[in-house]
Amino acid sequence: MDVLFSSIDIRDLLSSPDLDDPSTPLSTPDLHLLIDRLQVRSVHIKSKVHDYLRSHQSDFSSLFSQCSNVVTRTELLSSELFNLLNLISDHPVDSKVKSVIQEIVAKRKEVREKREVLELLGLVLKLCEKLQVVKKDIRIGRIEEAAVALRELKTALRVDNDEVAAAQDEESELVVYGLLKKEWAECFDKLQEALMRLMESAVRYEHDTSSFRVKYWLSLDGTIKVELYTVLKAMDAVGVLDYGLARVADLMIKHVISRAISCRSTVSVVEEISEDRGLTSEAVLTIISSTSDMSDSLGGETIYSALVQIVEFINKSLCFQCGLWMRCFGRLMWPRMSEMIISKFLAKVVPGDASKLSDFQKIVKLSSEFQAVLRELMFISTSDSKDERLTEFADNVEVHFASRKKVEILAKARCLLLQATFSISQDDTRISSGSKHKEVAENFSNHVVTLLFTSQRCIVSEASLNLMELVHKTLEDVCLSSPRVGLEFYHAARDACLLYEAVIPVKLEKQLDTINQAAVLMHNDCLYLSQEILGLAFEYRPDFPNPVKELALFTDLAPRFQLMAEEILQRQIQLLVFNLKQAIDGADGFQNTHLAKQYESAKFSIDQVSFILEKVHIVWEPLLMPSIYKRSMCMVLEVVFSRIAKDILLLDDMAAEETLQLQMLIHLLFENLSSILASLLNSNGTRRSEEGLAFLVNDLIPSLQKLRKLEDLLDMPLKSITAAWESGELIRCGFTLTEVEDFIRAIFTDSPLRKECLFRIESSSF
Repeated sequence: MDVLFSSIDIRDLLSSPDLDDPSTPLSTPDLHLLIDRLQVRSVHIKSKVHDYLRSHQSDFSSLFSQCSNVVTRTELLSSELFNLLNLISDHPVDSKVKSVIQEIVAKRKEVREKREVLELLGLVLKLCEKLQVVKKDIRIGRIEEAAVALRELKTALRVDNDEVAAAQDEESELVVYGLLKKEWAECFDKLQEALMRLMESAVRYEHDTSSFRVKYWLSLDGTIKVELYTVLKAMDAVGVLDYGLARVADLMIKHVISRAISCRSTVSVVEEISEDRGLTSEAVLTIISSTSDMSDSLGGETIYSALVQIVEFINKSLCFQCGLWMRCFGRLMWPRMSEMIISKFLAKVVPGDASKLSDFQKIVKLSSEFQAVLRELMFISTSDSKDERLTEFADNVEVHFASRKKVEILAKARCLLLQATFSISQDDTRISSGSKHKEVAENFSNHVVTLLFTSQRCIVSEASLNLMELVHKTLEDVCLSSPRVGLEFYHAARDACLLYEAVIPVKLEKQLDTINQAAVLMHNDCLYLSQEILGLAFEYRPDFPNPVKELALFTDLAPRFQLMAEEILQRQIQLLVFNLKQAIDGADGFQNTHLAKQYESAKFSIDQVSFILEKVHIVWEPLLMPSIYKRSMCMVLEVVFSRIAKDILLLDDMAAEETLQLQMLIHLLFENLSSILASLLNSNGTRRSEEGLAFLVNDLIPSLQKLRKLEDLLDMPLKSITAAWESGELIRCGFTLTEVEDFIRAIFTDSPLRKECLFRIESSSF
């Protein structure tokens, strides 16, 4: 068969030699030849196939027979399947089977649910019975059994102490569980109330005999006897041991521990035996106060010995040598107890002198031994470093020494500030500011200081002098101390400076609301302190220990005192200006001074202004620095002169006699203030000509020249006033065009001359 299926090569059937070229077309003879040869080849192939079939006839017959059998069986199977489908469709067995299976599943689920409900009911009934047993146990005094049962019920009912979690559980749980939890809570409250009553009756303190009594057999409702040990076990079982022992710990701290530490008392322990039962019925701890004076080390031995006896009494008589109960009691007592030991004993025996620091090591050793005993008794933790409070304090004695010295420095600074006086006799201030009585001035020179950065002198109070002396001494100690001590002293020096800011304004609160020496001295103090504080860093910082040198800072304090000084001065100026304005208001705008009553009122107002200014001059000049005095007084005089000039220029009609009276009032004012004006010119201590002095005063107080010129204008003819305006003289004195025009209209009646002068004034341009 391979010959039949082999490929036929056309080139073998043709005899043309150029068939290898695919582009050469076949000729007609070649095509006829090819057809003939293909027919011959076809006949040959057919004969080969026929011979092959004949030789394999039996094989082909067997193959065709098998195919026929397969077709027959397939038709038979299809017929049987068709019959089966018809049978099933006529009888729906599968639907019945499905319904039966669903019914079986439902019944089983119902049975399971009923079984679970029965189990739940059984559990609820069991829990209810247990709760009833707990109530009965509490009523008959079986508190330990009741406590154990409540602890088991708490787990069974899944009682959560967290209120939020409990609220979430309440929303999703069964109602019956909520009722059971409520019932459990009621039982818990009853048991806790009974336990607290028993603990209150078990422990009491007798003030008369200074005795702390612990009863071992307790009475519940007057008839039932309960042992104290049982009460403690019950409290531990339900988790209220901390709450139950808190009152006992508080009694111990207030009445026993405090007396043992404060009075350096001794302790005695007595156990009373019950005769009828032969058992210990009561333990008594008695505190015996000591009246003899002891050294610090002997006092420490007495205190620690008494405290050890007290803790041993607690361990034996109250906690029954149970480590867990003892640790619970220690957590309640130790924080307050250790703080009391530190504040009432250790802090007080910290040496005040560095040479006595070695003696304090005995106290350190006693404190360490005391804590070791407490660890053995499990009163404090063996692993928590926070309980090592006494040794931690004692080991840092150097810091405590510095802290104590800091407290002493601040207390001394506060005492100096509170006891200092802010008053200097007027005779002393007058003499100190003069140049004649030099011998008296030298006696007063202890209050005169020179500011470091201005080279000006001023008078300060003894408060600032003593305070800075203390600060300088403290900073000298910083240079000679260790870094830790030096840092505390540095902070003490800073805080001492800040004490002035905190104490003096409160002390002088009333004086600051009036014009007096105290306010001026406080102003000078603040200037002096600001300058001195600025100089501290330059003076001491190079000699400070390195850690202190890096942290030391004084420049932040100086601006505070500088600002404080300026605020005090401005407050005094505002108060003075207010009083002066009130006095000027009494003149009623200087109207109608040609009338006797109005003139007297205006004259009284001028006298009052002069009196106030003279009083301020007496207070300010000797105390304030010359530059500050000049600036402040010029500011006040400017307000006075500008106000008076403004009131006079606002008058819309003045009679001839009225102008003369106003001129007299202005002259009276200048006459009364001549000494003040002279003090302003001589404040620098330099001599000038009269013209130079007048020019200087006009520069300091611009309104002074205006008021002087106004005094002249009140007696000048109209043409002279006009000429003064045209020459620019009035402009230089501070008059405005409107003021000059209104002034002319107020003095001179309407006339062609007045109109001409007003026209000339308006036409003038500057």
